[in-house]
Parts: sequence; C-alpha cells; structure tokens
Amino acid sequence: MQKTILITGSTDGIGLEAAKTLASLGHNILLHGRNPKKLVDAEKMLSALPGVGRLESHKADLSRMADVEALATGVAEKHTKLDVLINNAGIYAPGSITEDGLDVRFAVNTIAPYLLTQRLLPLLGASGRIVNVSSAAQSPVDAKALAGQASLPDGAAYAQSKLALTMWSRSLALSLDQNGPAIIAVNPGSMLGSKMVKEAFGVAGGDVRIGADILCRAALDDEFGTASGQYFDNDLGRFASPHPDALDPEKTEEIVRVIETVLAQTTDIDQPK
Repeated sequence: MQKTILITGSTDGIGLEAAKTLASLGHNILLHGRNPKKLVDAEKMLSALPGVGRLESHKADLSRMADVEALATGVAEKHTKLDVLINNAGIYAPGSITEDGLDVRFAVNTIAPYLLTQRLLPLLGASGRIVNVSSAAQSPVDAKALAGQASLPDGAAYAQSKLALTMWSRSLALSLDQNGPAIIAVNPGSMLGSKMVKEAFGVAGGDVRIGADILCRAALDDEFGTASGQYFDNDLGRFASPHPDALDPEKTEEIVRVIETVLAQTTDIDQPK
C-alpha cells in the first residue's frame, strides 16, 4: 500500500538514501532540508528513479522553533493523513546558541522533533508510525543544558540530546498507548558516512545505506508496528535496552517537562500540566 512519508534531513546522508529507497517503492515522499538548492537537487534525483510516487519538498531550519511550526503547518495544509514521520535530521557540531536561546544540538536533535511530532500527531493517528533517529551515543541529560542554561562540549551535548530524544520517544509511546502511532527510537548504526560524521570526526565512515535500510524497515515492516516505545540498536541488529535513564519514569518525566517548558516559552504549545 502506498504511504505518505515525511523524512527530515533528507537532502543528503542517511535521510537521502532512505528517501531513495522508499520513493523507488512507490511511496509519496515529503523531503525536508534547510538548503533550497539541495532540496531541488534531491527532488530531481528522486524523480529520475523508476516507479516513484509523488514528491514534495519543505524548507525549514529545525534550529528555529518558528520554522518547525511552519513545517508542520505546511504539511498539514497539503495532507489530511501522514503515514510515517522519520525524524532523521541531526547535528553534532559546532556548538552554538540558537535564536531561541538553546544549544543547537538540543534544539535540532531533541526539541524540534518533539514539537514536529506533537503538531503532526493528528495526521498520523493510531495507524501511523514515528521513527526517531537516535544513536549509540547516549549519556545522562543535564536538564539545565537542555533548557539552554548551561553549555556542554560537542560530544557531550550530542550524546545527551540523543538520550533525551530516546527518553521522550518511549514516554510519548507509553502515554498514547493504542491511541497513537507506533513510536520507535532507532540507532541506525555507529560511524556511518554521513556528512555529520565526516565533519565531526574527519573520517569517511561506513556505508550510509546500512542506516537507510533500517529506517526503511522501521517505517514499513510489521515487526516495528507493534514495537512502540522500544529502541532498536542496529549495531546489534535487534531491539535492545537503551541507556537506563530512558527506562526511568522519574528522570524521563523531568526531561519531558523541561522540553515542554522550553516550548511554552518559544511557541504557543500548551504549558505542561
């Protein structure tokens, strides 16, 4: 069955490879990027593939919560239903402060996908699926750094942002239960050759198709449709336990509360209850 799939960060790396695979299977692909030229190039590349479904491009800088809001609005204006949301966009370095006063790693890797997910939940419904790209790099989250009140080195900020993403993925899945889409956090594979890895570590990295393949499986395969709240570690090739903090309800509740407080200060999202 043809699906409509939004992939953030889909103008290069793992996101683009996943878009190629899913488009070639005939699915409708909503591309996202922050660079207009790269969006045009990506859409042109995908349109040349045989059997592609409908293609659509959305420009947004996910370090800006106003752009995230606009992205969600733009998708909702064109679609009454979204089958899959793949929150793939991510950033490792350099460390900088966004116009909303946030560390850019937490903004893009944690808070933006949370906001986008919340805004698009009505389009996804109980039959939808959300795939959140996590990482093997996960470390305990400094709530002050998440809120933009403390600074961290690049590696620490990245690892904490990915654990925070994994924490809210499980929390939201549990809160929605059978009433919402399946939400799965996925480590696509360590040190794959994405632009982020090349820039951060100065190495070519592994084949990005390894990561793209697992994102496509998570988007389409039945085993992931019944795995809401779980974490898939592609380094191990199976569902596994994330960092222990992601399984701690009190720590997770604190992180979600900080995210919602940040969003209450930067958007019109409801204040946490």
